[in-house]
Amino acid sequence: MGSETPQRTAVTPSAQGDIRSARLAGAAFVVVSAVGFGALGIFGKVAFAAGASTAVVLFLRFLVAGVLMAALMGALRLPWPRGRDLWILGGMGAVGYVGQAFCYFSALRYASAGLTALLLYLYPALVTLASAALGRQRLTPLKVAAVAASLGGIILTVSDGLAGSPAGIAFGAGAAVIYTGYILVGERVSRRTGAIPAATVIMLAAAVVYGAAVAWEGARWPAGIAGWGAVAAIALFSTVVAMVGFFAGMQRLGAADASTLSTLEPVVTLLLAALFLGESLGATEMAGAVLVLGAVVALARAG
Repeated sequence: MGSETPQRTAVTPSAQGDIRSARLAGAAFVVVSAVGFGALGIFGKVAFAAGASTAVVLFLRFLVAGVLMAALMGALRLPWPRGRDLWILGGMGAVGYVGQAFCYFSALRYASAGLTALLLYLYPALVTLASAALGRQRLTPLKVAAVAASLGGIILTVSDGLAGSPAGIAFGAGAAVIYTGYILVGERVSRRTGAIPAATVIMLAAAVVYGAAVAWEGARWPAGIAGWGAVAAIALFSTVVAMVGFFAGMQRLGAADASTLSTLEPVVTLLLAALFLGESLGATEMAGAVLVLGAVVALARAG
């Protein structure tokens, strides 16, 4: 018998190509998600201008999206999450999503939109640090640089409106912390259940909570074709496509990289507002957008 020699585990060129392809696919999913979430504010402005209340828009958003996703699950014969995973996903929708939205909209009452956005988008850095602390991902120089660049880009894009009270800062930071927990929990659960079932349960759970809010405060529905069209766009593009895209991307990239890539959202909002709402877009905002895009490209190409 010949002597045994230790076997080294090597990554073959084929495996490296598979990893790169998976990362590029994950990045594409998150970019599509960021465009969907980034367009949410534009569609929301149209719906609110049509007379709809915040609670009604959010209720219709998650109800329509949840029903469509449930129908898709039936067509694809996907199993529903069960047991502990079902309860976790329900909590993510009823507590995590609703709590984050409550803190975000409360922050807007006590702080400028720019400061609120900046505080919320602390979550990619928080997710990256938490993922490293939990041993889920290695904190490489590239990841640190990408997080720093994306955060710097967000600061530049919202630099004209950084004002707020301590209450606004607390609510804005609270939104970032809640969203960080939401993403870290969702990373594990969605890998077991799949992106579509996870997003479906979250949407339906959030719809129940917002439905109760509508019943409590009374309904103010949107008026006209534009208002209802905006609500439909919110449900289809800014919820179904955006949420499923984020979960699908997170499965391939991990929570930290997916969160950093999602900083494209405010850049998309800025560009869409300039294109469709006539809002100004200066050199500082453009520089911020370039920084964020640079971070996105670097992470997408990382092996």
